[in-house]
Order: sequence, then C-alpha cells, then structure tokens
Amino acid sequence: MDLGLDGRVALVTGASRGIGFGIARTLAAEGARVAISSTTRERIEAAAAEIGARGYVHDTNDLDGAPRLVEQVSSEVGPVDVLVVNTGGPPGSDPLEFTDDQWRDAHRELMLGPMALIKAALPGMRERGFGRVLNISSSAAREPIPGLMLSSAHRSGMLATFKTLARKVASDGVTFNTILPGRIATDRLSHLYGSLEEAEEVAREEVPAGRLGTVDEIAAAAAFLCSEQGSYVTGVALLVDGGLTRFT
Repeated sequence: MDLGLDGRVALVTGASRGIGFGIARTLAAEGARVAISSTTRERIEAAAAEIGARGYVHDTNDLDGAPRLVEQVSSEVGPVDVLVVNTGGPPGSDPLEFTDDQWRDAHRELMLGPMALIKAALPGMRERGFGRVLNISSSAAREPIPGLMLSSAHRSGMLATFKTLARKVASDGVTFNTILPGRIATDRLSHLYGSLEEAEEVAREEVPAGRLGTVDEIAAAAAFLCSEQGSYVTGVALLVDGGLTRFT
C-alpha cells in the first residue's frame, strides 16, 4: 500500500531510541523527510545519521523552545505535515506520595510540552489543508497503573484534549490520533523489569498474545495514522497491546 508519505515532512520527538526512533525510521522508509528531536545531541545525531533524518536538540519541558523547533524544521527541512509527540512518563511508587512539584513537572512534560509543539505546527497544517498529529501515549491511559499515576492521569487528559481538537480541525484536513502501546520490547521496559528476558517471561503469562510487542508493530500503526489513507480516522485512541487491556 502506498501511504502517500513521499515528500511529506515529519517531526518526531523523543526519537533517539525506542518507539520514537522506530516510528521515525518507518516514516523515512516510506519516503517522508524526517526531523527527529531529543534532549541529547550525541544520541540524536547518531540516530539521525542511521535513518537519513535531520536531528535537533529539544527538551519537551522547554515551552519557549517549541515554536523555535518547529520554525527551524520548517526552514531547514520543510513545513511540518506530520507531528508525532512522544514523551516518557514519570515513574513512582505509592500514588499518595507524589509531591506538588512532581505533579507540576508531569503536567508540563506530558501536557504543556506537547501542546506547545502542536500550537506551533497546527496553523500551517490548517492553511495547507493537510496535517497529521499523533500522540504516543500508553495503555495506562485506559487502565491506570498505580506506580504510574502521574503518567496515567495526564495521559488520560490528553485523550480528551486530542478528541476535542480532532473535532475542531477535521474539516481542515488535519487529524488528531493517539496510540496506546502496551508492553513493548524497549530499553525502558527492560529497565522496569530488570531485563527484556524477564519482561518476556511475564508477558507470556499476562498478555493474551503471549509475548511482548515490538517497536516495528507500533511504527506500522503510526505510519498508517500519519498517512494519506488515514484521512478519515481522527479522534481515535488505538490500543496496540496484544489484548492486554480489558476495557475500551
């Protein structure tokens, strides 16, 4: 299937490794001109060189830097047609022990940071009559995980935000969608479980599919939602979790 991404400009944040990198790699393979960002220059430049993308240093918490990033990408690569916002979630333990500062930091990282990028890129998308905005979230937005309460709470809020924005700009040719990954074989999951082998062992017991998901499986879903063919899909939160989530 031709996804119609050839020549489209895509900006993927948090893309030096893991899911963000996998999505950027797939979009580049589909012919998109890809810009990727991360907080670490060395890692983002190495990742960009590997997939033929252009790397930028950007911290999602830098709200003032978001318009500069979009402007720089637009100037050096082209106007942003596809924006993939990919942010990590703050871990924790006891859901009653998070401090006010931790709540504020999570709000900035998971809501204000992505929204700053969206506000910078969306006007141009609407003017050109084409845009794809994709949020990489977590299945915890549907079924909260106690130790990830800050992440679950804010990611749930972003689902409502994206649903609202999807309705607002649908007639302009812009879509807003979310992917909700389950247990995906990444360095982050390895850190949470001690090793990927341990995570895989647990997945065999707990995930209906009997295994961990792969980055490429997330990237395939993302590529479709960013494509020309995905034009009539908007306001959707797509679970990619091997059947793990019990409620929709």
